[in-house]
Amino acid sequence: MNNRIRIALLPLALGALAAASPPKKALTPSEIVDRAPPSAWEEVPAENLLLFDLDDHRRVVIALAPGFAPVHVANIRKLVRAGWFTGITINRVQDNYVTQWGDVTEKKPLPADIVAHPPAEYERPVGGLAFRPMGLRDAYAAQTGHAGGWPVASDGKRAWLPHCYAMVGVGRNLAPDTGTGAELYAVIGHGPRHLDRNIATVGRVLAGIEALSALPRGTEALGFYKADAPRPAIARARIAADMPVAERPRFEVMRSDSADFGNWLSARANRKDDFFVRPAGALDICNALPPVRAAVSFRRPKKRPELSPRPILSRSSSA
Repeated sequence: MNNRIRIALLPLALGALAAASPPKKALTPSEIVDRAPPSAWEEVPAENLLLFDLDDHRRVVIALAPGFAPVHVANIRKLVRAGWFTGITINRVQDNYVTQWGDVTEKKPLPADIVAHPPAEYERPVGGLAFRPMGLRDAYAAQTGHAGGWPVASDGKRAWLPHCYAMVGVGRNLAPDTGTGAELYAVIGHGPRHLDRNIATVGRVLAGIEALSALPRGTEALGFYKADAPRPAIARARIAADMPVAERPRFEVMRSDSADFGNWLSARANRKDDFFVRPAGALDICNALPPVRAAVSFRRPKKRPELSPRPILSRSSSA
């Protein structure tokens, strides 16, 4: 064959070969997480890890957010270190809303160094946050995104933690009360974003949310348990920093400033998995909570004696 003819046919052959080669399959969100290098992860400081061991032998691990509610978080640490949460019961489980725990009598003395009337830490200046906006529409905020491994909503000047699944807030009475941190709740359903900027949001459940979300629902108004109903109790509460190093649970959150996190967000918004026929091209902040992984498997708490049920919590303290 004439060399000129061979050269002329070469692009056609290469084009046919390229057409025959299947396109490279896009990574799924879980594959991006699994392949993310160590540099894409940041360990949660032990001082910010709160452990609740329940009397049903399950453990709830919460990452605290002092960057958003420093006074409330400081109060919570003091309550934990004073042993105040020992014996405290879960008193409210409202379907598709929250699980809430606190002193049912509302008479248990607080540690002397607790700030009884914290400021309304419902939002903070956006300045100082390495805010990474998602650039997508949101029904409750001008913009949503991430900063320091946290989901964040903002109006451009102020920023706050949104009420998404597994986020933790402080129960309070009517304003001007802001809650001390002695009564907490975790979101166990669709994000009640109408609560944003109305309550101090202090953290996120990293592990054990099923111990709170799978509880029997309360049968009284707002999901409160009846006075004589059995209810789970907190057998022990600790800050990970106070535990022997070898026994501390360790968790890592994907860095919201990493390229892998950006790829993960894009994959979440534009699903190309085999199941999907039409990608949404959109992503809600509550479906974009930064991925979490356990750096070291945490130990199952030892069996503890059951605690007797206590009377119902006052409705005035509901979220």
